[in-house]
Amino acid sequence: MNKTKFTAIAFCLAASLSTFAGGILTNTNQSVAFLRNPARDAAIGLDGVYSNPAGVAFMSEGWHLAFNWQYAHQTRTITGENELFALGAKNNGLTKKKFEGVANAPIIPSLQAAYNKGPWSFQMNLSVPGGGGKCEFDKCVGSFETVVGAIANRLIGVSNALNAQLAPLGASVPNVTGYDVDAYMKGKQFYFGLQLGAAYKINEHWSVYGGLRLLYGTAAYEARLNNIRVMNGAEGMTLPAYFEGVTKGLFDAGNAITQNITRIQDGIAQYVQGYMAAGMTQEQAMNTQEVLALQAQGAQLQAAGQRLAAAGEELKQSGEILAPYANGMNLKSDQKGMGIAPIIGVDFKTGNFNFAAKYEFKTRMRMKNDSDLKEATVISATNKFVDGTSVPEDSPAQLAVGAQWEIRPNVRVNLGYHHFFDTDAHWYEHSEKLLDGGTNEYLAGAEWDITKKLQVSGGAQITRYSLTDAYMNDMSFVVNSWTFGLGVGYQVSDNVKINAAYFQTNYGDYNMDTPEQNMASLGLTIPAGKNSFTRTNRVLGLGVELTF
Repeated sequence: MNKTKFTAIAFCLAASLSTFAGGILTNTNQSVAFLRNPARDAAIGLDGVYSNPAGVAFMSEGWHLAFNWQYAHQTRTITGENELFALGAKNNGLTKKKFEGVANAPIIPSLQAAYNKGPWSFQMNLSVPGGGGKCEFDKCVGSFETVVGAIANRLIGVSNALNAQLAPLGASVPNVTGYDVDAYMKGKQFYFGLQLGAAYKINEHWSVYGGLRLLYGTAAYEARLNNIRVMNGAEGMTLPAYFEGVTKGLFDAGNAITQNITRIQDGIAQYVQGYMAAGMTQEQAMNTQEVLALQAQGAQLQAAGQRLAAAGEELKQSGEILAPYANGMNLKSDQKGMGIAPIIGVDFKTGNFNFAAKYEFKTRMRMKNDSDLKEATVISATNKFVDGTSVPEDSPAQLAVGAQWEIRPNVRVNLGYHHFFDTDAHWYEHSEKLLDGGTNEYLAGAEWDITKKLQVSGGAQITRYSLTDAYMNDMSFVVNSWTFGLGVGYQVSDNVKINAAYFQTNYGDYNMDTPEQNMASLGLTIPAGKNSFTRTNRVLGLGVELTF
């Protein structure tokens, strides 16, 4: 694939697709019990197979199974501001434009299982600890459109300069007033996780856990770039049509210069012949006022011809750079990878209190590309998708600690804290080094057994990332947020419990200035601008727990 053709598409393909709560690359909502009350780090329950695996050892003996279904709907909104947007045919002359991506994950399953026998608890968790959805940008993102705008802006300057030179010669090239483009991107990303481990109850107060999680990552991206046009007023022209018009204008100007130089040469010859017939020498005739004036006109025309030749060469180079965009393109990129990491945990019970901690080690992930891009380009952003290469996408280590207080036999309150060691992971081009630190989450919640059968719970989570302007971009971004969840549990029988919940994340805005970008290899400049980022996220969940 041509290097330049791939550049803008690669900007669209890098968007993160995580649709859940948790760190930058980690999902923590692995069960409906979590949706009901996110502060589950010290709770004793089957969902603890993920959130408090050591505590599961304090559950009753026998088999415990839980099946969970979640539906998540998320939007990602980037409001970009750049003077180039005003050149877009669909932008109504505005310098500000909104790009919105919609991510839907209609079926997010998970399974928790534990078999308790004596002091031992053997556990399994099958879930989606990363990614988990599809995202669609019907206009792609601003980083792409400003590239097209920069192309148009370059052609505006070149065309205006040419027409100023061509007007005295009675020639012209098509004026450029802006651009038009149709762009689209969709992607899906899933990290499937299988966690296996065992907890051991040391005594009535202490239990410990050790396990492993296997991650299998798969991602697929499709992008379309169609109908790139330069605008001449209300009329759109394809790039080949534009350069044909430029070639014709330069050809007409060249003919006019040739004809004028021939006329001037004829005029000089007539003057010289006339003066020599009147008795002047040839040297004297060549220095007469009329001949010198014609020679000056000829020199001006020759200089104009040289300038037009230089302009023609510049436009030829522009044409070679932009030609790959002429017919648009379709692109498909697939990535797959696998990683494994250990997990350890501890739980301590005393009186009406329970305390727990869990540490998940970093998962080394390398996503291998199966892509249409067969070789590296001069644009570093495209190289994330070079066919056959492996992209680092580590899942960072996580520390989770929590406490639960049983105020009354039927009322419990919970606190939790999560820290993700983002800067110790390895991501593409070491983007983790652009962060100011790791992610911190603070959680609180409560649970009330209204009756022996009916249970209600609710909780909240605050997520704070260590973001910087250097890290944030419209291809992949996160935003500080606070989340609430609420729901009910109903004990249908001694062996069956139903859980239902609603979970919503409320995001803040991240506003930043974008610096000027000089794309020297393409001969383009993107002026400084602004970006504002935000999201929405809503999740519904339904689950069943079985005991036998």
